[in-house]
Amino acid sequence: MGPVIAGLRQAARTLVREFRVVDGSGCIPGSTVPECHLLMELESRGTATASELAEIMLLEKSSMSRLINRLVSAGLVAAGRPGADRRRRPLSLTELGREKVTEIHDRADDQVRRALAFVPDEAREGVLDGLQQYASALRYARLSEAFHIRPIRSDDKAAMARVIRDVMTEHGAVGCGYSIGDPEVNDMYTAYQGSGSAYFVVVDDHDEVLGGGGVGPLVGADEEICELKKMYFLPQLRGKGMGLQLLRHCIHTARLLGYRRCYLETLDVMHQARHLYRKQGFHDLDGPVGATGHDACNRWMMREL
Repeated sequence: MGPVIAGLRQAARTLVREFRVVDGSGCIPGSTVPECHLLMELESRGTATASELAEIMLLEKSSMSRLINRLVSAGLVAAGRPGADRRRRPLSLTELGREKVTEIHDRADDQVRRALAFVPDEAREGVLDGLQQYASALRYARLSEAFHIRPIRSDDKAAMARVIRDVMTEHGAVGCGYSIGDPEVNDMYTAYQGSGSAYFVVVDDHDEVLGGGGVGPLVGADEEICELKKMYFLPQLRGKGMGLQLLRHCIHTARLLGYRRCYLETLDVMHQARHLYRKQGFHDLDGPVGATGHDACNRWMMREL
């Protein structure tokens, strides 16, 4: 891992230098890098408020206000009718601003085109895929800083039961045939203390339980198959990369426990979860495996470990 980290850091420094971020000239003449970024964000969104732009660009609100004021004064950005809170005024590009964005795109496209001339044709899609994955990973690393995974404790029972019931109710998974009615929901800690089982929770900086998931024997199936069990997140935890981290943690744990395959049951309405499972090697099955008792589930998946 050491050489990979060192290599990525070196590549990032090279990108920063070549994009001329260090000396501030990495945009068209007369505009700073933050100004160019803000103009392009407005182009892609049509309208946005100062608060929304500050969140997107990871800038302090005071810095964003100064940046917007410069662009408004330059006639590149138009501000909607002022309200009680200036940060909520709708902002949009002026005609001059749109011309400026076209100029920014032309310069950036030319820079990329000239750089790609030094990359073999067959390697270009790999460069794009690698950059997109790393950019996404950086974002998730930032968003997930306030959360961590730990084994479930006895005092987590009530909180985890609430998470499971809230999320399943949100998706309409209530009634006969759903895992919401399993006795273990009331005490996930005790249920996963046995051999071949493990359950983890995701907590914030205040140790508040916001999600969880685990692995255990698949009832009625080959002993080499485990089941991914009760992996649910509250809304405030979603979209921050913790689902991927917890899933990988569970898969790693399943390997350590000696399992060879991992099975799961889910619902057709849980689109994001199924997308995550597929990206991590799970494939769809035609029907259920084992005897979980959850006959209301209508999606079944498996992966090799």
